[in-house]
Amino acid sequence: EYEGNRNSEGQRHGFGKARLPNGDTYEGEYECGLRSGHGTYRFRNGALYTGDYLRNKKHGKGVFFYPDGSKYAGDWMHDQRQGYGEYLYANGDTYTGEWANNKRHGQGTYVYKDTGSKYVGCWVNGIQNGPAELIHLNHRFKGRFLNGKPLGRGKFIFDIGCEQHGEYIQPVQVKEIEKEEEDEEEPPLPLEPIWKVSEITKLTAWSPHDEEVLAP
Repeated sequence: EYEGNRNSEGQRHGFGKARLPNGDTYEGEYECGLRSGHGTYRFRNGALYTGDYLRNKKHGKGVFFYPDGSKYAGDWMHDQRQGYGEYLYANGDTYTGEWANNKRHGQGTYVYKDTGSKYVGCWVNGIQNGPAELIHLNHRFKGRFLNGKPLGRGKFIFDIGCEQHGEYIQPVQVKEIEKEEEDEEEPPLPLEPIWKVSEITKLTAWSPHDEEVLAP
C-alpha cells in the first residue's frame, strides 16, 4: 500500500507513506521509487529507524531503536553503522566513538554501567586493540591491549600520587601429561595475562607510544 506523491513516470517521488508486504511501514521522502531523504521506518518486530536514506539504504545521520531496548545514534553508510556514533546497550553500557562495518573501530570510549569504569582508546573490528587507558574509580591503567586483554608494558596510576610500572605477560599454556585413554580433546581456555611489577615511582609523563621507541 502506498499513499503519497509520484513523478510523471508514476514512481514514488516526494513525500509518502507505505506499508510493506511484511508488515513494516515507512513514512518519509522518496526519489524515483526509492527511499531517499529523511524518513521513519518501523519494523514489525518493534525496531524503529528515523534518519537519512539513500536509494533504500540507511545513509547519513540516523537513530536506530532496537527491539532489546538498545539504541544507536550517529553516522550510517550503505545500511551499516559507519563513521561516528553513540550506542546505548541494553545493559546500560555505552560506547561513543568511531565505527566501521557495523563494528566499533578506531578511537572510542566504552563506559561500563555496573562499575563506572571506562575504556578509552583503540578498537579493531569491535575488539579492544591498541594503545588505551582503562579508568577505574580510584586508579587507572595506561598501556596496550591485544584482542581485548592488556599485553606488554604499561603502568597503573593511583590517585594517592604514585605509579606502578610493569608489563602484562601472556602465560604459556602447559599441556597435561596425556592419559592412556584420551577423551576428546577440548580446546584450552585462553589464560589471562599476568601483571609483573618492575618499579613504583612518583607520577610521570608517559604514553603507550613510548613502548615503540623503547622496544628492542
